[in-house]
Amino acid sequence: MAVVDAASLGVEKIRPPSLALALTEAGRAVGDFISLQGASPLLTFAPKGDGHPVMVLPGFLAGGVTTAPLRRFLTSKGYDTHCWGLGRNLGPHAIGPEGELLGQRLESIYRKTKRKVSLVGWSLGGIMSRELAKRYPKYVRQVITLGSPFGANPRANHVWRIYQAVTGQDLDPVVMQEVFDNLAEAPKGIPSTAIYSRGDGVVAWQMCVEKKSKTTDNIEVYASVSHCGLGVNPAVFFAVGDRLALPEKEWAPFDRSVSTWRRFAYPSSGH
Repeated sequence: MAVVDAASLGVEKIRPPSLALALTEAGRAVGDFISLQGASPLLTFAPKGDGHPVMVLPGFLAGGVTTAPLRRFLTSKGYDTHCWGLGRNLGPHAIGPEGELLGQRLESIYRKTKRKVSLVGWSLGGIMSRELAKRYPKYVRQVITLGSPFGANPRANHVWRIYQAVTGQDLDPVVMQEVFDNLAEAPKGIPSTAIYSRGDGVVAWQMCVEKKSKTTDNIEVYASVSHCGLGVNPAVFFAVGDRLALPEKEWAPFDRSVSTWRRFAYPSSGH
């Protein structure tokens, strides 16, 4: 199945997810968490890591506790895993007006470990990860986003009004279009993988897909996976582990064709 990014569709034509998907978010997220418990033995087959540092960033209004299951999994695979350490993700109120607090956190991990840091960001945390990689490329090994709406239509979701109220940032596309267009561009030269679900009930999945380039990839998980369940879903965990295990200078796109179960768990990958 071909992946269609927001630019190909025309961002103005993309709408928020259906009401049915939005209303079933909570129930499906519980299902994702339950599936994680049942799949724990299978995740032992995920590849081991090389011990490099990984920082995991939470979604909008969420804190480090929400990324704890993913961080525990990555730690079990041998990574030097770090919480973002900035409390609840309230946009610029958490990371600083220019993202300086998040930049300091990244630099601190890099200086301490003397190794490039992989960034895994959920929703808004993924947008921040991409921008962090653009600003501090020498500190970043790769970026992985989970349901992050970095496409150029900031209103193709069900939370933009809440975001405006909390952060005070104007999401009017007429006023801020250049900013949004820049957000849609992946970090140059840094491998960036977008993991998304067509069943996302919070943000339009089309806004979460990378444009085609030599260093970008997309991995679709089955449509029953909710936006709020991306951080507790076993298929997502395996995909993140697969990406992080790649040698630093030997990055390659995800291959779903290597096994039957991969073809089932990941309906599409690539561009």
